[in-house]
Formats: sequence, structure tokens, C-alpha cells
Amino acid sequence: MLNCQRHQQSLAVAFINLDGFKAVNDSHGHKVGDELLITLSERMKLALREGDTLARVGGDEFIAILADLAHAEDCLPVLERLLEACSSLVTVRENTLQVTLMEYELQVSASIGASLYPQDDGNAEQLIGYAAQAMSLAKQAGKNQYHLFDIIRDNTVKIHRESIGNIRSALGRCEFVLYYQPKVNMRTGKVIGVEALIRWQNPNLGLLSPANFLPIIENHTISLELGEWVIDSALTQIKQWQNIGVSIPISVNIAAYQLQQDDFAIRLAELLAAHPEVNPRNLDLEVLETSALRDINLVSATMQTCIELGVNFALDDFGTGYSSLTYLRRLPANIIKVDQSFVHDMLINPDDLAIIEGVIALAKSFNREVIAEGVETVEHGKALLQMGCELAQGFGIARPMPAAEIPAWVDSWQPDVSWQI
Repeated sequence: MLNCQRHQQSLAVAFINLDGFKAVNDSHGHKVGDELLITLSERMKLALREGDTLARVGGDEFIAILADLAHAEDCLPVLERLLEACSSLVTVRENTLQVTLMEYELQVSASIGASLYPQDDGNAEQLIGYAAQAMSLAKQAGKNQYHLFDIIRDNTVKIHRESIGNIRSALGRCEFVLYYQPKVNMRTGKVIGVEALIRWQNPNLGLLSPANFLPIIENHTISLELGEWVIDSALTQIKQWQNIGVSIPISVNIAAYQLQQDDFAIRLAELLAAHPEVNPRNLDLEVLETSALRDINLVSATMQTCIELGVNFALDDFGTGYSSLTYLRRLPANIIKVDQSFVHDMLINPDDLAIIEGVIALAKSFNREVIAEGVETVEHGKALLQMGCELAQGFGIARPMPAAEIPAWVDSWQPDVSWQI
């Protein structure tokens, strides 16, 4: 490293781990494994340049130090030669008293991670650690390849890992809360339900919206725990409102990742069983990210099983996916939600207006209810009513609010008079 500084050059630290070596030891014994290591180490030495260093640091792991690199990318041909040296066929003879008892033709490969100095900005120990991390990524990517350490990517991974840990801790400390946004029939004035929307009451940052934390845990197991917490909390809230004489259905959002879990219907049944006083028909599940549904037949069967438990389904963000018509035809959801992105500009954009008209017509053709989200003004409501869409939610009706405020809001809310004409 000091020499690199003096001559303004680079060096690379390559961490080499053999793929499949344990199987050789298990099948043929350690003596054959040792002979394989000796042969491969000799081949790796031949792959290096004069002045490079190779060390076996334990088991089937080696470290190569590639010094005097005029440019960082000068290490790449050496890494390629190391891969080739490790993946070539090896003949190993098991000898006793100069007599060959057995002869084996063996082939393994290598996963190599490499860090660079001074680019990766670390001391000797850190450079070896960086190379080991990169080697793990090479192995995860399919083995028999090399991977260069990326300090920016590594920092991003660390931050992401820390964020997931913070969210897991927040769930354990009961820092998440549900807010509720009413859904109404604009013509009759009836409140038909509320949508549960998660918030994080962060002790340092205050009340955080889902955009601040849900993308971090997308397709991670913690998202399943949080999703089940939302369902359980919604069922608890239904019971609490029932106790004061208020019967309000609650809809919760279900990510595609959660819905596609093999045990989703089983877990839902267990959550419902834990709340025997709650009628399952007061729980609606809104399917998010429909474009991320991989196996439409499996999802349809899962939804049907859940419907038999008594819950209802809605297709959220309808119209935004390229295969929405397929989902409408094949998924047993009785409610279609018109995405707010279309509703927002419907009064000034004739294309958005045409899409909404099409969705409403489709919903009626398939005998499904349709609800518009994102209703922000009285004019939005009037236009939707003229097109035959009576159900809606949005800031023009009510913003999301804590559970304690819902009963009073339900008692006092009146639709705009122009909606009742």
C-alpha cells in the first residue's frame, strides 16, 4: 500500500473461495481434497504475475494481492485467469507405497471478490473484508465469477439493512398506528366504510407517511409481519367501534408479495379466528400492485378461499396496469377502485375522463361495484355521479384521521347538496 502511494498506482486484494470443495472432501476424503488444493494453488500461482502474492488463509479460501497496477482495471485479466485456473479439470491420484490405488477426475470452480486500493479507501484488514463481501455476492450471483467491491453500493446496503432493523424495532415498540379515510356514497350520504392507512409515529421524526418506510421493506419478510399487524389492528378497531354502536367496515391494503404467500389464506383465517366477535364481511382486502401478480391462477384460488371465509376483495389502482382487463375477468374481486391519478386530472384531461368512463362501464358489465379515489373537489364528485359512479373517497370528502375521530365524523357528515340532485 505504501508502494502504491509512492508510485501513484493501485493494488487489488482478491478473496478466492472454491465452489463445491466440501463435496469433494465428503465424497473422496480429506487426502484427495488436500491433493486437489495443492494442484489448484499451483495453477493459481501460474495465473498471477511476477510480484503478486498468493496465500491460503484457511480451508478452501485464498487471498491474492495484485500489486503495481497502473490502472485499477488491470486486475481484471488476472481475475479471469484465476477463475480459469480453478475451474479446469484436475486429475488426482490416491497413492499408497508408490502404487496408484484410485484416480479421480475432479472439477470445482471459484467465487472471487476483489477490493481496490486506494479506490476503496481502507486499511489492510478492511480491504480483505471488502473483498470477502464481494466474494459472497459473486457466490450469490451463481458462482464461478468475480465481483468487484463497490463502496457506494455497500454503504447503500448497510443503510437499507439499518432501516429495516429500525422498522422491525418500531413494530416491536408499537410505534405504528392506523389512520382511517372514509368511503361514502355521494348521492345517498351513507358512509360505506373506511380505508386503513398506516402511519409511523417515530419518536424522533414525528408522524411519517407510508412513503417514508413501506418502499424500504418491499418484498421483505418484515413487510409480512407489518401486513398482518395491519389486519389484526383493523379487526380490533372494528370490535371497538361495535362496542359503542358504530358498525363500519374497514378495508386494508394487501401487497402482491403478501397475497402470493402460500399460507396467506391460513394466516388470514387465524387472524379472523382471534376476533370471533367481528363479522368477516366487515373486512375488505384491497389488492395492491396487481401488475406484480405472477401466478394469476394461484392468486385467484387464494382469493376464493379468503372469500369463503367471509371477506371481500377490491382491486386497487385499477387502470394503471397493462393487464387490468385480465385481472377484472379472472380475479374474484367485487369492487374496482378507479386510481386517483385519473381522477385528479379528469376535469382538465379528456383522456383521463375517457379512461374513468371506460372503467365504470367495464365494472358494470362485469357486475362489479366501482369506487373512485382521489375525489378532491365538489366538481370531481359531480362529474363522477354524472358518469354513474356514486362511491368515492378523497380529500374533498375527508382526510385520513385517527380512529377516535371517526364516529363523530360519521354522525356529522353530509354530502354536498349538488351531489343529491
